[in-house]
Amino acid sequence: MSFTTILGIILGVGLFVGSVVISTSNYMIFLNFPSFIMVIGGTLASTFIAFESRYVINALKVTASIMFVQRIGRNMLTSEVGRVIRWGYIIQKSGLPGLESDAKNLARQDRFLAFAIDLVISGYTGAEIREILQNTVETSFQRSVVNADILRSMGGTAPAFGMIGTLVGLIIMLDSMATDPSGLGPGMSVALITTLYGILAARLFFLPAASKIQQREEIVQFRNFLVSEGMALLAERKSPRYIQDKMNSFLDPAIHFNIDRHMKSRS
Repeated sequence: MSFTTILGIILGVGLFVGSVVISTSNYMIFLNFPSFIMVIGGTLASTFIAFESRYVINALKVTASIMFVQRIGRNMLTSEVGRVIRWGYIIQKSGLPGLESDAKNLARQDRFLAFAIDLVISGYTGAEIREILQNTVETSFQRSVVNADILRSMGGTAPAFGMIGTLVGLIIMLDSMATDPSGLGPGMSVALITTLYGILAARLFFLPAASKIQQREEIVQFRNFLVSEGMALLAERKSPRYIQDKMNSFLDPAIHFNIDRHMKSRS
């Protein structure tokens, strides 16, 4: 589970609820089911009109994934460099059959890496592999960030439906003023709750979720670019030390892979 994400949600909701509790004893005035339906239902309806349904459903499913820790982290990037360097040594010793034997189980674990290794084994040049994989990375990234785009759109739509709900409430309230003027104050508060729901949904859920999904996809894109470069270097039969220095140039110096230190730790 992603502790920081869960903590952020708890703090966001908790601060709002705490402010309400401190400010008033009439908590129930902040619970209004028609207002909730107006905001969430209207936002979903608008989103299904704007985007294909399968993309919307997938975006909602992906939103749940932000509750879990991102698989790719800083240490994994260092491990990727080390793995490519190890394959460089294997190719020096056993050629491409050695690489194929060592990586035979990757297809089930990492399809991108398995595809990259197939390109190396197939005998493509480094330039060809670099071009093919960079195209794969870019198109995969564009497909993946559609989820973030949809959530960002929902974040922009929710406050608008909050305003629509408020206008509906005001119209109903003004229509009943002639018969019950005393209901003006309570009616106004109920009308404004819809706007509150719209802003909360956008700023506490839809937009933060879109930002986190976008950031995670950018991390995956960076990792895949790193792997692409490593695969191209293997195809070019570069030395393991050159592979180390070239791949390390993509990384923060604090997480550079060091062949010498790695060898010492194994001995």
